[in-house]
Amino acid sequence: MKFSDIRYADGARGKLDVYRPRAADGAPTVVFFYGGRWSSGSKGLYQIFGRTLRARGYAVVIPDYRIYPQVRFPAFVEDGAKALRWTHDNIAKYGGDPRRLFVMGHSAGAHIAAMLSLDPQWLNRVGLDAGHDIAGLIGLAGPYDFLPLKDPDLIEIFGGADRAETQPITFAHGRKPPALLVSGDMDKVVHPGNSVRLAERLRQRGNDATALLYRRFGHITVLAGYAPFLGNVLPAMRDLDTFVARVGAGAVPQAAVLTLPAKA
Repeated sequence: MKFSDIRYADGARGKLDVYRPRAADGAPTVVFFYGGRWSSGSKGLYQIFGRTLRARGYAVVIPDYRIYPQVRFPAFVEDGAKALRWTHDNIAKYGGDPRRLFVMGHSAGAHIAAMLSLDPQWLNRVGLDAGHDIAGLIGLAGPYDFLPLKDPDLIEIFGGADRAETQPITFAHGRKPPALLVSGDMDKVVHPGNSVRLAERLRQRGNDATALLYRRFGHITVLAGYAPFLGNVLPAMRDLDTFVARVGAGAVPQAAVLTLPAKA
């Protein structure tokens, strides 16, 4: 069942959709932030994604958030924190478990998810703590370490060309939630080295982090593994399921970087 346009913050984009799994109670919960270069996107474009995860037993929350040029960093991260606060407080009513709250995103949305997971100030402002309230970070084709900026729009979005405080990798120290960072090795938009470097930095600091690089996948096609039917023949959905189950069991991965074939 889908519940649409639930308000979590003020403004036209302060709404989210919830996908409740059938006959579920206490299901693992995924909050998904879509990409769009921090300047486009809509939760309505990701209904198939929400339905696919719901069918596999997840409670799914997909929020809209403010975008450029109406806002600049860190407004979209602040919106993400408010969406997590709403989810923590309300997801039990929709069959989800707030104690198993996974933050997931693609591209710019993966940046938002990573900032919420790694830089403590954003969740602290809404009364949450990433180390306690986020069960895991799942990033798809995310930009985590992309300085210096050269594109004029990105320089304006992030308030400068070389601001370390805008980069998730800056905060990869101390205790952090487990992380699964997925990229395609043919990604020409966000270099997969972003995922590799962040996973390695997190592990150097004693954290649980794995980077998965899918061969012959690009920036957009990496999402194909989460589409209906394809989830049964491509590894992405099974890798997500395995990560969620492993984190719940408290196991630690054996490798920081794995390069996987496009097909299982």
